[in-house]
Amino acid sequence: MDVFSPEKRSQVMSRIRSKDTKPEKIIRSILHKLGFRFRINRKDLPGKPDIVLPKYKTVIFVHGCFWHQHEGCKKSSRPKSNVDFWDRKLSANLMRDKEVIAEYKKSDWKVLVVWQCQIREFSKNPHSLEEKIMTLEML
Repeated sequence: MDVFSPEKRSQVMSRIRSKDTKPEKIIRSILHKLGFRFRINRKDLPGKPDIVLPKYKTVIFVHGCFWHQHEGCKKSSRPKSNVDFWDRKLSANLMRDKEVIAEYKKSDWKVLVVWQCQIREFSKNPHSLEEKIMTLEML
């Protein structure tokens, strides 16, 4: 059973942002401090990536663990109410993510997915994000 009334749940859900989220801003700040130049929310690219590093032909998606069902993460548990809706919604998100990533790989672009639960790690050690990006570059 949901702890909120349907009206309150609707209000809570309507406040969830799809861009300029706190995790995205943290990653962008780290990238900027490391000297990377990037573009954000490019609508002309598949899946409207959160961050694009054109020089490295790399896109970065900053995924919420719940919305993109981060495997093995405690934040990715599915709701117990309105199960059919959430199963369809979250499964569609997973399918779309796979299709978008496949499209980039066909075009020789590199894809980095940064999970919401990884943000703290990168905040403590910004160079670990840089290493991750540079490792992609060598692939």
